[in-house]
Amino acid sequence: MKILLVEDDEAVIALLAKSLSAYRYVVDAVRDGETGWTYGSTFEYDLIVMDVMLPKLDGIALCQRFRAEDHTLPILLLTSLDSSTAKIQGLNAGADDYVIKPFNVEELIARIRALLRRSSANPSVLRSWGDLLLDPTTCEVTYNGQPLILTTKEYELLELLLQDSRCVLSNDEILDRLWSSDDFPAEATVRSHVRRLRSKLQEAGAPRDFISTMYGRGYYLKSPQTAIQLSQSFSDEPSPSSLSANREANQNARYLEFLKDAWVTTQPHCLSQVEVLSQAVRALPTDGFTETLQHEAHHVAHKLAGTLGMFGLVRGASIARQLEATFGRAERLQPEQAPDLEDPLEMLRQEIQSAPVLLPLPARAEHSGAMLAIDADASFTQPLAEMASQKGIRCTIAPSLASAHQFLAETTPDVVLLRSPPSSQRSEFLQTLSTRLPKIPVLVVGHPDDLDQRLEVSRWGGKFLSERSATLEQTIACAMGLVRPLTAEAKIVFVDDDVLWLRNLPALLEPWRFKLTTLSNPLQFWDVLQSVKPDALVLDLKMPDIDGLELCRIVRSDPLLQRLPVLFVSAVEDATAQNEAFQAGADDYICKPVTANVLATRILNRLQRIRAWAR
Repeated sequence: MKILLVEDDEAVIALLAKSLSAYRYVVDAVRDGETGWTYGSTFEYDLIVMDVMLPKLDGIALCQRFRAEDHTLPILLLTSLDSSTAKIQGLNAGADDYVIKPFNVEELIARIRALLRRSSANPSVLRSWGDLLLDPTTCEVTYNGQPLILTTKEYELLELLLQDSRCVLSNDEILDRLWSSDDFPAEATVRSHVRRLRSKLQEAGAPRDFISTMYGRGYYLKSPQTAIQLSQSFSDEPSPSSLSANREANQNARYLEFLKDAWVTTQPHCLSQVEVLSQAVRALPTDGFTETLQHEAHHVAHKLAGTLGMFGLVRGASIARQLEATFGRAERLQPEQAPDLEDPLEMLRQEIQSAPVLLPLPARAEHSGAMLAIDADASFTQPLAEMASQKGIRCTIAPSLASAHQFLAETTPDVVLLRSPPSSQRSEFLQTLSTRLPKIPVLVVGHPDDLDQRLEVSRWGGKFLSERSATLEQTIACAMGLVRPLTAEAKIVFVDDDVLWLRNLPALLEPWRFKLTTLSNPLQFWDVLQSVKPDALVLDLKMPDIDGLELCRIVRSDPLLQRLPVLFVSAVEDATAQNEAFQAGADDYICKPVTANVLATRILNRLQRIRAWAR
């Protein structure tokens, strides 16, 4: 996994780079916020670790910029400011975690691993493609009800194809997405994984060309409708030439669909990448050209070559490959080489600019829920309603709280979005809504610095979103993300050698409707885990035969269980034990004695986080 470290303290950079490398993370370190933005917005990372106090652009502003531009990767802030105000400011800016300097390196790495574990496999809702089902929450894959046993890379490849099911993925793009730059294999590795995955799908009953090849382009999943049509054609015994013509027509139509969807946004992005390379060349005769800039240009050229190749721009891809080789040399480029790079860059720019601009296909929106948006500002509600409609969301606009009350008396929406009403009216509305319609989630969009407003919203069970840091799309995503309730009757496995405590759990946690499985003998752990397939796991720390740390490591060593929430509930309170639990892969640590309300809340919080990452 790749981590971007934005830090101006050389000692901290050296320490973290060495420590993270020991855990096999790839680390790119930059020393100011502007360079951090360039790297983070240009290259693909799994997590960003950044200091708050940075030259050129501070960490808070940098975090806000990433979130404003819809970058959803986890962000962990480092700072020497140990105050609640500083923490709130950082979290409101969009950070996922906050660590105070000086910090324990092992604890920091444990937090990094927890963030990566929750986001690394891009968890999402159940994905289907014809008879194929992939459940990211359990990493289970079935075809026509028959389970498929896949390796980690085979699963990741299939998930990638499902995520981009309307796209043709080239070998280069698959390599970029599934392998790190330090361990970049040959294209034959992709072909080998595709071949094995096809074989396993075929054994389960899938057509031989379920994963289809568009020669010279890449791989894609054959449309389920196309598969049905071909099956009907086989029953009618058409000629082989007719089948071949149909298959080719379907492939060409699919590729054209892909181009129409993607090129409008890809073309300007490619031109901006060319500009990054041009800036590096212009800096070559000056002191501004550094090894970091050369490294950046090498990565940009590599990405650009893969993208252009995927779109069939062979000449442009070839030029980008040449530039990649030039910037990728071990020795630093010299000023006299700048003129030799200007012509290839201009030819590359012309290749991209002259490529046809294809219009995207109209969105196929399906109904995804109903939202009531309350605000008198038409400049906010009108584009909000338009974007919601594009996403298949029925959005009703209420210009006042009075009209909202009237609407709610007749209709029940899935979620209520409330923006900046007067304080007195807001409080009364939230109180009324929480009393009369407690099951309807409420998202309040307000001023980020208004602590009283945040407190009021939280007291009445609502959620708060800063109007400064959220785009319209993020606002809609946050609102609709509240619609799906936490999994009712979630399956929880408790492992503890305290039999009396286990016996009392069903009665204590009955109000939360969990489906509990209790186990006092850790030697039976694996059999129970495989049988129950829980939504969360709660472990004691100290147990005979096998302790909780060992059980947690067993879980985390299985790629299919990486995202299973693991909580420790233990009478051991010292910091060393808690740090060991987090290093083993724990998501939370709770000290006994613990009330049922606290225990249930912490479990629900873990389930909530898993659901949040799945959006």
